[in-house]
Amino acid sequence: MLGMCRGRRKFVAASLALIFIPALTWLYLSSANFTVKPLPLSPLDPQSSVLIGAAAEHQDLALRLRDVEEHNHALRREISLPPRVPTHSSHHSNSRQGNQLHTHSTEEGTGDSEAKKGAASGNSSDCVPQPVVNKCETIHIAIVCAGYNASRDVVTLVKSVLFHRRNPLHFHFITDSIARKILADLFHTWMVPAVHVNFYDADELKSEVSWIPNKHYSGIYGLMKLVLTKTLPSDLQKVIVLDTDITFATDIAELWVVFHKFKGQQVLGLVENQSDWYLGNLWKNHRPWPALGRGFNTGVILLLLDRLRKLKWEQMWRLTAERELMSMLSTSLADQDIFNAVIKQNPFLVHQLPCFWNVQLSDHTRSEKCYKDVSDLKVIHWNSPKKLRVKNKHVEFFRNLYLTFLEYDGNLLRRELFGCPSETDHNSENLQKTLSELDEDDPCYEFRRERFTVHRTHVYFLHYEYEPALDNTDVTLVAQLSMDRLQMLEAICKHWEGPISLALYLSDAEAQQFLRYAQGSEVLMSRSNVGYHIVYKEGQFYPVNLLRNVAMGQVNTPYMFLSDIDFLPMYGLYEYLRKSVVQLDMGNTKKALVVPAFETLRYRLSFPKSKAELLSQLDMGTLFTFRYHVWTKGHAPTDFAKWRTATTPYRVQWEADFEPYVMVRRESPEYDRRFVGFGWNKVAHIMELDAQEYEFVVLPNAYMIHMPHAPSFDITKFRSNKQYRACLKTLKEEFQQNMSRRYGFAALKYMTVDNNS
Repeated sequence: MLGMCRGRRKFVAASLALIFIPALTWLYLSSANFTVKPLPLSPLDPQSSVLIGAAAEHQDLALRLRDVEEHNHALRREISLPPRVPTHSSHHSNSRQGNQLHTHSTEEGTGDSEAKKGAASGNSSDCVPQPVVNKCETIHIAIVCAGYNASRDVVTLVKSVLFHRRNPLHFHFITDSIARKILADLFHTWMVPAVHVNFYDADELKSEVSWIPNKHYSGIYGLMKLVLTKTLPSDLQKVIVLDTDITFATDIAELWVVFHKFKGQQVLGLVENQSDWYLGNLWKNHRPWPALGRGFNTGVILLLLDRLRKLKWEQMWRLTAERELMSMLSTSLADQDIFNAVIKQNPFLVHQLPCFWNVQLSDHTRSEKCYKDVSDLKVIHWNSPKKLRVKNKHVEFFRNLYLTFLEYDGNLLRRELFGCPSETDHNSENLQKTLSELDEDDPCYEFRRERFTVHRTHVYFLHYEYEPALDNTDVTLVAQLSMDRLQMLEAICKHWEGPISLALYLSDAEAQQFLRYAQGSEVLMSRSNVGYHIVYKEGQFYPVNLLRNVAMGQVNTPYMFLSDIDFLPMYGLYEYLRKSVVQLDMGNTKKALVVPAFETLRYRLSFPKSKAELLSQLDMGTLFTFRYHVWTKGHAPTDFAKWRTATTPYRVQWEADFEPYVMVRRESPEYDRRFVGFGWNKVAHIMELDAQEYEFVVLPNAYMIHMPHAPSFDITKFRSNKQYRACLKTLKEEFQQNMSRRYGFAALKYMTVDNNS
């Protein structure tokens, strides 16, 4: 860039020299030999023609000199003008950015002379060395995020930032308790290098802004950007503030470097509002808050926190809000109204950003007027309830950009930032040490590695709302599934009215397919007590026990019924289990209540509504005891013969390979993660329950039925791959040895039994 600037200067200087110097020389020589004489009165005088010719030449030379001077002046003016916005490719390539990050001071007019004076930025030149972001400088980003939907939406923003970034990032999230739990788990399991996250309790900030009446759908959280100077660390000097519905099409460092362009008392970097809202002409009697011209949009803000604090920002916005609320009564656009009212009174505070840093796609905007080509754009702001259905001639481009990041594999964003010292996370360090100790030549290396794989996890992917019953008998159904079992969800919801905790093993793209499926289902959308927790795909195995543990970890009732997604519980099982908690004194004893399992080979089954009806179908061959023909040992200890006539609960003993479906206390042990795919995943868990002296009690009037489906990929691998079965046998033996060491003499029976599964 510097070489280009030098070259341009040389070219301009040479051009001036070629034109200007010969002209001056000619003028000098001519004037030295020129004698001024009185002009003749008669044009017929022979000397007059000579003089007239000389005067004409002199006049022509003067005109030529003036042209040269004007040309010179034009060149100087061109050099001093702001550079034109270069066209950037919007293709998603990590190598598309240059090492130098250029800033642009092209300003969008506000339509108000006062605004132009207040918001004007210092002009820069292509030939002036442009400020850059240090390679290892940390960029700070603040986001207000509350609730389930916003927590899901903000992931797309984060992906777009991570995709382009080349610098360490520090996210500052102002959240409610819901968003904090979701995002803390997500970032903890995402394990992106050189990314730090801090959370700030929005509930503690509510009193700062709760006195402001607000009609905006964001509610009280839409006002919390106003208190960032007080909320964020006092030593943090500057921060980029973003709405959750933002998508980046470039490196955020390009925006960070714009802070260097702030002049004088400028402390806020904002893009002009692209709708007519603040012009007050959208409808009859439309009366917006005061603003400079079109006002400014607060979806993207650059905040110079240290200067704002010195200017007493807190006092400034509060006094403005109090004054305006006397006549306006409430805000319509939350913090944006108050920011604009402050700027109206103090236009010198704002540095106007080029509009490509916040292209607003709400209805009634003039966003198309602020750019010539979509490849110029850097930030897309989906500030419309219609989102992808907004009217814009480039909406297809915007939609594709958004969907790219929405469905982008987040695991690919775990790349290291080379050349920067990184603070190694303690958990990450231990994980790397554990993985390095595994023998890569071990035939079962992939099985062992899967046990330590950290899967990115997004808990409560959809809205969840449920408070357990106060009688301490409540129970949650726990299950896990992949995309090919989605069709079971509606049926399970119809059979089980209580809370459900589900772990879904999906890719990023599949997660969006699931979202569309769920939102299109009246049955699922009518339930707010179902927790959907996404565990993102990674590796070659189905991590069945990790999924179960994730679902168990989100149970908020005292008890949980450990089921599988391809089973339908009997109608009324939820209430039956809650009554059993009291009858069997579950609160004071260690019991695992067994729900007998049956199966049908028919895709259309007249589901039995009572035990008598089930026994009738059992006798007719419509139903069978679960896996009696291929894996009898799994449920044989349930003693189905006794269950047929039982009217009271009865105790059964643990036997090898026993794997019933049970209800236990929430504090019961987790599933062992070494078992992945098919085989021994439930057997090991039941064995540990037995080692911890749980009693197995069969419920006489409870049942569940397995519905038919195509074989899973993992059972196919188990049946066809000899090495798969050999590794499973090795893992079983190691688990039994671990049990013996952990539980001592009482666990010797697990070493001596013959396990042939």
